[in-house]
Amino acid sequence: MSQSSFAAAVTPTATTTIHTDAEGLLTSDILIPSDDALLPAYEAKPARGSGFPIVLVIQEIFGVHEHIRDVVRRFAKLGYHAIAPELYFRQGDPRNAPDIDTLRREIVNKVPDPQVLADLSATLDWVIAQGSDGARAGVTGFCWGGRITWLFAASEPRLKAAVAWYGKLEGDAYPTHPRHPIDVAGDLQVPVLGLYGEADAGIPMESLARFRAALPKDGSAEVVSYPDAPHAFFADYRPSYREAAALDGWQRLLAWFVAHGVVPGAR
Repeated sequence: MSQSSFAAAVTPTATTTIHTDAEGLLTSDILIPSDDALLPAYEAKPARGSGFPIVLVIQEIFGVHEHIRDVVRRFAKLGYHAIAPELYFRQGDPRNAPDIDTLRREIVNKVPDPQVLADLSATLDWVIAQGSDGARAGVTGFCWGGRITWLFAASEPRLKAAVAWYGKLEGDAYPTHPRHPIDVAGDLQVPVLGLYGEADAGIPMESLARFRAALPKDGSAEVVSYPDAPHAFFADYRPSYREAAALDGWQRLLAWFVAHGVVPGAR
């Protein structure tokens, strides 16, 4: 695996980088009709069987680079049809941005939330049309995608469960980002698990406390935080990776999916 597989803004990669092979899987880069465009995406599913449950994987701020593609394969190895759409594709390719400030300024800040949510719904439409099981559909997202996961869970009732990793929870409203997770906390359509680091400089514990207080009290939403874990603690290709928190979060994600009907395996 070459470092060119990762976004330019985050190379060189760390020695902790995980690589999941494609043995026993069908993987492909595809184009999905969405509104007036063709949405690029990366998918993986078991090579044998059909009617698999669905997991939409929402990219980090760095796009669908090698780490996100690896996560897609991890889900496929467990018996899911996993897919990661490239949600900035109309605005540019984040993998080519030389640094994170350029990436935010030139691409990310120009991506409107309604466009993203529509593209995610189109992705779900497409996967179901391929014969995968729309009655067992989940979503997870990281960083930028963690914030979007909460928004999607408040707008897409076909989902069964969602898991958000360290996404921004509150902030000012902008034309491209009119609402944040705290604004939709009472509108969730599906059960959501949130996973956060207590040493995340971008998501203060005060913000997390306000968000917890806004969530439903019926157990349909849960937030877990990890002491000493920074932002991007699941990102094994970066120095921010914290193995214990990442492994615990992954197991909680899988248990959350199973508990809410996103059970792996062919139909």
